[in-house]
Amino acid sequence: MTIDRDFLEDLRKRFGSAAGGEMEDPHFRAVAASVFKDGDSRKWPFADPATFLDARFIENGLRRPEVLEALDVALIGVPMDLGVTNRAGARLGPRAVRAVERVGPYEHVLRVAPMGGLKVADVGDVPMRSRFGLAECHADIEACYRMIAATGVIPLSVGGDHSISGAILKGLAASQPVGMIHIDAHCDTAGPYEGSKFHHGAPFREAVLAGVLDPKRTIQIGIRGGGEYLWEFSFASGMTVIHAEEVAEMGLKAVIAKALEVVGAGPTYLSFDVDSLDPAFAPGTGTPEVGGLQPREVLTLLRGFKGINLIGGDVVEIAPQYDNTTNTAQIAAQVLFELLCLAMFSPAVRTNVT
Repeated sequence: MTIDRDFLEDLRKRFGSAAGGEMEDPHFRAVAASVFKDGDSRKWPFADPATFLDARFIENGLRRPEVLEALDVALIGVPMDLGVTNRAGARLGPRAVRAVERVGPYEHVLRVAPMGGLKVADVGDVPMRSRFGLAECHADIEACYRMIAATGVIPLSVGGDHSISGAILKGLAASQPVGMIHIDAHCDTAGPYEGSKFHHGAPFREAVLAGVLDPKRTIQIGIRGGGEYLWEFSFASGMTVIHAEEVAEMGLKAVIAKALEVVGAGPTYLSFDVDSLDPAFAPGTGTPEVGGLQPREVLTLLRGFKGINLIGGDVVEIAPQYDNTTNTAQIAAQVLFELLCLAMFSPAVRTNVT
């Protein structure tokens, strides 16, 4: 079979002398213009100190509300894992996700390049007074996110164990309860154990009881494992629970439709625990549960939530020392990128993105 010479000659005329950032398609041309606005040379992904999604870094950004007020989205580290019940190490999650060299800049399904459409920065890690006191850390996180809420920026956070989410919600939703899309292996609605109600198996019970999380606007996806009996509160409070096996039975489109129905148009938080994934894909976590979701399923779910009123989100429980492949951190960084893309379509974002 021979090549069509006329077709080949046409391709040569159109693309033979075009630069890498020159596109004919109007949409791709607009994306390339935002990515290559300073020329077709881009910073080496392995150069300079690492930041979330290679965003610009603002030192002490969480101590300067005026900085947050100028942003649409703040990328934040919460390196605290004093609430774990099994393997520790999620305190190293933010550092591992920052070290991921290349995610984005373009999301081909949602057809957006968020760094070119939003004002985004890595504003550092939540300052905490004590590396030893779990309750003190939660108080510091809550106070920080209360300040963040007042600035109007959308915070996207990387933990840390899942107990941080309860403190984030108490600060972020202090003035109005929010709904939640929660992707996890565990419901995290257990009661107090061994004298503590602040552990990572309980943040969402605490958030509901504190009046900051609306259980009837909460959906939990991917639930499985031997702790089912611990999640009575989820069912008693009216949360919608979709187990991992039900995801396969229902199909992803039905799960997405149910989630959109549950959260509606109201303010919504999205919390993603990497142990929602099967440990074959993400072994770097403290409480792995076999039989979990696949990365492709997770990305399909997240993309399906386009248009929700996203007011914040987190990616938690990345414990990189249990994964010498770095796959867990790679997936976590991709999920963070998807959350950033969802922010582009949220009514809560300040920038008018077209």
